[in-house]
Amino acid sequence: MMVTSIRLKSDIEAPLEALSKKMDRSKNYIINQSAKEFLERQSLAEQRWEQTLPALESVKQGNAVPAEKVFEWMRSWGAEHELPRPSVEK
Repeated sequence: MMVTSIRLKSDIEAPLEALSKKMDRSKNYIINQSAKEFLERQSLAEQRWEQTLPALESVKQGNAVPAEKVFEWMRSWGAEHELPRPSVEK
């Protein structure tokens, strides 16, 4: 395991110390868990952004279903004559 030192702001140190005692875990453990969760969220946000860019480009090219068609389809769910899924109109 690597060693990295950090400077904690005073408004973080006290709650971290209290949480450490409450959880009966070291501050090191809590900081590592926090960093891990932060990195996972950042990775997920990056993946979502990478998926969003092609979707936006597709919409710019006219590959989209009008919202009203989608809502109309959704309102028909479970009805006797459920509408087919709408497709892209160009």
